Amino acid sequence: MTTVTAFGDRLEAAFAARGRLCVGIDPHAWLLDEWRLPDSGAGVREFGLRVVDAAAGRVGIVKPQVSFFERHGSAGYAALERVLGLAREAGLLVIADVKRGDIGSTVEAYGQAWLSPSSPLAADAMTIYAYQGLGSIEGVMRQAESAGAGLFVVAATSNPEAAAIQQAVLQGSSREGASVAGAIVSGVDAWNRGRDGADERAFGSVGVVLGATIVPEEFGIDVSSDSRPRVPVLVPGIGFQGGELRDVPARLGSLAPGAILTDSRGLLAAGPDGIADAIARRADEVGALDV
Repeated sequence: MTTVTAFGDRLEAAFAARGRLCVGIDPHAWLLDEWRLPDSGAGVREFGLRVVDAAAGRVGIVKPQVSFFERHGSAGYAALERVLGLAREAGLLVIADVKRGDIGSTVEAYGQAWLSPSSPLAADAMTIYAYQGLGSIEGVMRQAESAGAGLFVVAATSNPEAAAIQQAVLQGSSREGASVAGAIVSGVDAWNRGRDGADERAFGSVGVVLGATIVPEEFGIDVSSDSRPRVPVLVPGIGFQGGELRDVPARLGSLAPGAILTDSRGLLAAGPDGIADAIARRADEVGALDV
C-alpha cells in the first residue's frame, strides 16, 4: 500500500527547503505580448514552461491561474497539463488557482479533476469557494486528505468589491454573529484540528486565501490567538494589487507562520530574460521577513 504524505507536511518541507515565496503563472495577453509570444495555446504553453524553468531551484511553490489557459479552449488545457506536469517533475508544489465551488457530486468532480493523482490536471492543491457553506465542500476536503493534496478556501480577498459579502454577518446558523470570512477561517481551523492524529505543531492540509492588502480584523478574523494550529494561508495581492511584503507578517498575526507569499505580475513583468533574477531577488526579500 502506497503511503500518502499529507499536503501540510509537504508544504512545511517546501518552506524549509526553498522559503515561502509562491510564483504566480498568469499569462495575461499583455504579458504574452511583452514576452513576444502569441496569445494562443502555444503561447501560454511556452510562457508557463519558461516560468517553471525560472522558478525551479529558486522557490518551492508555483500557482498557475487556470483562467488564462482555459480561455484558449482545448489547446489551453493541453498547455496547462504540460505546465502542471513539468512543475511537479521539477519538485515544485503546484497550487491550481481554479476557485471552483458547488455542492454534492458536482464539486466532488472538480476535486477529482484537480486533486486526483490519476488526473491529467493533477495539482498538489487547489483554490475553492465555500459560499454555500463549508459543508458543501466537505467531500472535496476528504478527497484532498485521501490524496495527500491541499485546499485553499477563499476567505477574504484584496478586491474591494468582495468586502460586502466577506464581511457580512451570518444569521440563523451555528455560527450566527460571525462574519462570512471569519466563519470560513474558524471552520477550516476546526477541520484541521479534528483530523485523526492532528498535531498543533504541524500544518493542516486545508488552508485559506487572505489577500495581502486586507486587515483581517476588519473581516471578523481573529489573528490574536497563539494556540491556533498552523493554518496554511495563501496570500495573493502582493505587488500589482498594492500588497507590501513587509506588512504581511504583522497583519496575519498568529496566522503568519502558514503564509505563502504570492507574487505574479510583479515578477512576470521582468520578462523572459529577467524573470529568474527577479524571482531570486524576491525570494531573498521573503526570506528576510520575520515570519
